[in-house]
Amino acid sequence: MSKKDSTTHGNVPAAPNRKPYKQAKFNDQHVAFGRGGEVHQTADHEHDIMTTQQGTPVSDDQNTLRVGARGPAALEDFHFREKLFHFDHERIPERVVHARGYGVHGFFELYEPLTKYSNADILQRKGEKTPAFVRFSTVAGNKGSFDLARDVRGFAVKLYTKEGNWDIVGNNIPVFFIQDAMKFPDLVHAAKEAPDRAFPQAQTAHDNFWDFISLMPESMNMVMWIMSDRAIPRSFRFMEGFGVHTFRLVNADGKSTFVKFHWKPKLGMQSVVWNEAMKINGADPDYHRRDMWQAIEMGDYPEWELGMQLFDEDFASKFDFDVLDATKLIPEEEVPVKIVGRLVLDRLVDNFFAETEQVAFCTQNIVPGVDFTNDPLLQGRNFSYLDTQVKRLGGPNFTHIPVNAPKCPFHHLQQDGHMAMHNPKGRVNYEPNSHQPGGPRESVEKGFHSYHANENGEKDRVRSESFADHYSQARQFYLSQTPVEQKHLADALIFELSKVEIEIIRVRMVSHLLNIDENLAKTVAEQLGMRQMPKAADAAMPTRMDLQQSPALSILKNGPDSFKGRKIGVLMSDGADGQLFEALSKAASQEGAIIEVVAPTIGGVITKDGKHVKAQQKIDGGPSVLYDAVALIVSADGAASLAKMPAARDFVTDAMAHFKFMAYTAEADALFVAAGIRTKLDAGCVLLNQDKAVNDFISKCRMLRFWERTP
Repeated sequence: MSKKDSTTHGNVPAAPNRKPYKQAKFNDQHVAFGRGGEVHQTADHEHDIMTTQQGTPVSDDQNTLRVGARGPAALEDFHFREKLFHFDHERIPERVVHARGYGVHGFFELYEPLTKYSNADILQRKGEKTPAFVRFSTVAGNKGSFDLARDVRGFAVKLYTKEGNWDIVGNNIPVFFIQDAMKFPDLVHAAKEAPDRAFPQAQTAHDNFWDFISLMPESMNMVMWIMSDRAIPRSFRFMEGFGVHTFRLVNADGKSTFVKFHWKPKLGMQSVVWNEAMKINGADPDYHRRDMWQAIEMGDYPEWELGMQLFDEDFASKFDFDVLDATKLIPEEEVPVKIVGRLVLDRLVDNFFAETEQVAFCTQNIVPGVDFTNDPLLQGRNFSYLDTQVKRLGGPNFTHIPVNAPKCPFHHLQQDGHMAMHNPKGRVNYEPNSHQPGGPRESVEKGFHSYHANENGEKDRVRSESFADHYSQARQFYLSQTPVEQKHLADALIFELSKVEIEIIRVRMVSHLLNIDENLAKTVAEQLGMRQMPKAADAAMPTRMDLQQSPALSILKNGPDSFKGRKIGVLMSDGADGQLFEALSKAASQEGAIIEVVAPTIGGVITKDGKHVKAQQKIDGGPSVLYDAVALIVSADGAASLAKMPAARDFVTDAMAHFKFMAYTAEADALFVAAGIRTKLDAGCVLLNQDKAVNDFISKCRMLRFWERTP
């Protein structure tokens, strides 16, 4: 077909023809706007030409070779395969990304059959439970980094179905930085510690990351997400998970339905504030791991519900953005999330290395009734993940490791290789053969069939014009946040960019923000001390101003209706009111919350009625940042003694600064005075003087934070 012809891909009408490259001068640097609007530096006669490791000059380092602008990737793309191959093998044995993770066993239970959409065995029978293994992780840091980094969280689910393992390898954010997997090594290299100094660790507040991002307009939607509170979750238990990409479900008749996967936490969403996150990392760098461990040890099993956004070819062709673009999402208000089952995590691993460290997730692991789309990022991940696991786990037999082995019968003729635990018996290791009539054979009836899509188009390194709007959904996300969340997002941008030493990078980022929200850009620029506002960055497509707010994108608009699963830190002293403590403990237990006692010594306290109360934390090891709400149940003498302890003063000042609800007895006055907050007590602080006050405190805690305290 000629370049003027349109193409079709899986019955989805093609996007408009691509635009040619157009040169631009961007903040005194010569750059090019790619065919999808992406920005990258170009080489001229004064610069070295990029080549492969074999010395072959590279014509396009932005796009994978594909068949048609929205078509599948071509296996012959040697530059892409070499680039991803090298990236996959850069680290051993630690994962290159998602190195710090925590795995837990559980099960998936289907609520209702989905035969209308898929013939996948796991989706056929109501109430059937399928074993699962889930690994949560941070992306940028190494294995020894802290839990509360501002970062994307991996949310990878391995389902051991009767037709093989199905891996839904996603994140706690539904979009991603890049559109084409060709750029994944560059993204991660930019985000990781600089190679010449090996720092900073587990953070993106540095020049390399923002230099890369400021030259990649397609990242702007993701920038809004990672600067939001989504990037500092309170717990694995309180965050959403997403499959990120558009997949297909295919039914017994071969009919395809597009699907996006969502994991909705039953306990609701919750995040921490940034100052709190930094202090948690100092007080307990294993905070998320410990939280998951303790919840399961207590039998308070975390649960998520699996939701699916289901839509057809007609919707996909008419939707405002390309459903194959991983930097975009489909608002839940336009395609509601259908809840189809639940995921319950109820068993800890027996050995961290054998299971959590050796578990291998691959996006290519799907089952009959599920299939891929031509999402260019997904196509690259399908290659990269398998290649990574082969290197990291020593060879092709990583499926012999129990945590990776399917729990259904499996039969094949593959043999030998490093760490082979089982091989075919007898003389036959090939097919077809006449020696084993009953041996492994393909099955047309039961085997996996790829969806029969019609693919055509020119073979070229190209990105569809339908991928070119980089700012509209970023604006929609920002405007969908509450004022509190918008302030947190602006503060995060200011903090991160203030760590960037090169001024032109900060200027470039503000120029992008002008295409998202002018007030946001001005706020960031002012707080960075910029003397002059730059012009808005050139955009491949103008920002749409007509997109409606999506309440589902806000954490605070979707808060929980209870305090279940949260933790109250109770600061106590000798002589405290034991009956009041018992009343608070009872009310918290009825709510499903956890009480943890913090005391001057780990030996606990003696109440005024002579009873001993055990302590879980000593005051200088149990700061208020570890708790969702706090209570001060102290005697007058105890308060006076605590007032002399810096850790006790920090306990109350941090609780106030982090907008936490606080209960207190009248005897705590001396501690408030010493901490300098006696005159700042507000409606988020509850005086405990009767049983009703205890219930009022628990009721307030259901709102999680007293945001009205924000200046």
